[in-house]
Amino acid sequence: MSRRLPLICLLSLVPCIFAVHPAAQADNFGTSGNEFTIDFVDIGNAGNAADTTTYGAVAYSYRLGAHEISQDAIDKATASGMTGVTAGPWTGDQPAASLNWYEAAAFVNFLNTSSGKTAAYDLTWSGTAWSMALWSSDQAWTAGGTNLYRNKAAYYFLPSENEWYKAAFYNPAGSAYFPYPTGSSTAPLHVTSGTQPDSAVYLQPTNQSSPAGVIAAGGLSPYGTMGQGGNVWEWTETALSGDNNSATNVRTIRGGGWTSPESQLSSSFRSSNGFPDGDRAWVGFRVASIPEPSTYALLLATGVLWWVARKAWFGRTVRRKIPH
Repeated sequence: MSRRLPLICLLSLVPCIFAVHPAAQADNFGTSGNEFTIDFVDIGNAGNAADTTTYGAVAYSYRLGAHEISQDAIDKATASGMTGVTAGPWTGDQPAASLNWYEAAAFVNFLNTSSGKTAAYDLTWSGTAWSMALWSSDQAWTAGGTNLYRNKAAYYFLPSENEWYKAAFYNPAGSAYFPYPTGSSTAPLHVTSGTQPDSAVYLQPTNQSSPAGVIAAGGLSPYGTMGQGGNVWEWTETALSGDNNSATNVRTIRGGGWTSPESQLSSSFRSSNGFPDGDRAWVGFRVASIPEPSTYALLLATGVLWWVARKAWFGRTVRRKIPH
């Protein structure tokens, strides 16, 4: 019995492996009394083709925040030492807004540096305003093409337009794209808040005072992100031209807001109002990240250990049965 114990122990680990990396993962940030989490979902299907509009092709797997960043996360990051990011007009779990692109990038840098990782963006805070320098070609992100905005060692970053677009519109089950970010070819049901499938927070009167909370911003995309259509528009990392070769280029804004018509939630709509030093109460953001270690890699490693233990056990058994 004792000779079988290693094999039995290894076999008992297999069911547990599937629970190591759940589909949605919460990363923890902040200091004591000001902790906050960001939930990420895995965006796989690396090397997918672009949509007919040329957007959405991503050569690698990554993670995207399941929700827009909340004002509560901004407040707690500030209390934990982040500087240069102003408080927005909303509170609690409502989305962080009225912050410019540089402030969103500064929040991302805080996530990296407070976790002992490399800053994604080469930002400078003057005490009154942010500025950014481009990374050199040997420091820049090169996966899927050279990106002079993002450092190659960044762990957290603003999603590029392609990363954002894929998470919103790509159908991982059918290798095609939906026109709307709720896994639908028709406009989602418009709601003021909630989590009903195929719904979004949009088409509200212009005098409605605020967006919904980030965890009640409508139905989910096929990958499991919420609010990529409606609630607040979202900064992407990418310049409107697609060439991240000037720090001051206009950035792409996607997704529509709580007062938007349905056309602005669709995959075909890009806003050209993304001046990086401009802030608006209807623009927020979410965070992307590199993927966690693969469940499949863990399964493979466990399978190898199982095979080695099995071979060793049978080897010992055979040697015992061979007469000397």
